[in-house]
Amino acid sequence: MRQANVDRTTKETRIAVAVNLDGSGQYRIATGVGFLDHMLEQLSRHSLIDVDLQAEGDTHIDFHHTTEDSALALGEAITRALGDRTGIQRYGEALVPMDETLTRVALDLSNRPYLVWRVDFPTAKLGDFDTELFREWFQAFSQTAGVTLHIETHYGTNSHHVAESCFKALARALRRAVEIDPRKADMVPSTKGVLGGSL
Repeated sequence: MRQANVDRTTKETRIAVAVNLDGSGQYRIATGVGFLDHMLEQLSRHSLIDVDLQAEGDTHIDFHHTTEDSALALGEAITRALGDRTGIQRYGEALVPMDETLTRVALDLSNRPYLVWRVDFPTAKLGDFDTELFREWFQAFSQTAGVTLHIETHYGTNSHHVAESCFKALARALRRAVEIDPRKADMVPSTKGVLGGSL
């Protein structure tokens, strides 16, 4: 089973994450940030990756540290669960509509982090949540998950729908990319024979 646990503790946050890449989309999420919980639940359910993520952070200041650190911990857990990435499909893509919004995600589990972010939010806040923090979440996730990640919202007028379509599209693309390719289950999907770093 491709599973991993990560515990991440700083002066700003304490986070514990457990993932199972071969799960069924079961989740237990508690970050202290309601909208972030909602997005991570969508990520788990639509990727079929089981996620248990418990976080305590300095939300009395703002939601920045909890948002960013939850992504760092989740990405690291996924990296550990992938191991040397033998047999994975590696690439994933999804085009996700949500009412008036349409978002596309394309990704490569290359172990070379990179984020292309072409997403605009109609509002600066969703309740108490600063929408600028979504980019911080995806940047941090791409860094520790080792994923080249392209996200583009083609159009959308509702900030909730824009955010949710980004997470759902990431989920669907991840679902494809982490799958084991039955034709190449014993091989790393690279002519280099390894995925990672500057190789």
